[in-house]
Amino acid sequence: MEKDLLELQTLIDVHFEQRKKEEEELVALKERIERRRAERAQQQRCRTEKERERQAKMAEERMRKEEEEAKKRAEDDAKKKKVLSNMGAHFGGYLVKAELKRGKRQTGREMKLRILSERKKPLNIDNMGEDKLREKAQELSDWIQQLESEKFDLMEKMKMQKYEINVLYNRISHAQKFRKGAGKGRVGGRWK
Repeated sequence: MEKDLLELQTLIDVHFEQRKKEEEELVALKERIERRRAERAQQQRCRTEKERERQAKMAEERMRKEEEEAKKRAEDDAKKKKVLSNMGAHFGGYLVKAELKRGKRQTGREMKLRILSERKKPLNIDNMGEDKLREKAQELSDWIQQLESEKFDLMEKMKMQKYEINVLYNRISHAQKFRKGAGKGRVGGRWK
């Protein structure tokens, strides 16, 4: 009987020790989770702040470029008007059309360059430590992932639009087939 009691007592002690270890592990796990949450929140705040700064810089740059483009356009318009007033009507009309075509191409090229310059970020990694480099690599990886997801979304949207265009084109051609036959004596699909 004492042997059973002793064995039972040891089992109870082992159980409580095991339970104590599990509780300590659980507390440690909760602390790690809280630490990770705090780190993630801090990282998210840093990312958000950096993104806000980047957006502000982009907005300033965009406004500056738009102002420059507006000035350039105004100067070009003034030059065109001056040239048009000095030339004859027919030859001047031809030159205006040529200038407009060339201008559209330039603005398209300029738009592409502007978009690329907005998206291209300077990479200053000369004086960075290992942790900063890892953080920069993670930031660039996140940015690439965001761009890839946007690209995928746009490609899917383009596919859907192409599909809708084809469907509408088929509907139009189908409707035109029946419209052509309506005035030639066809009624209900039978000749009379």
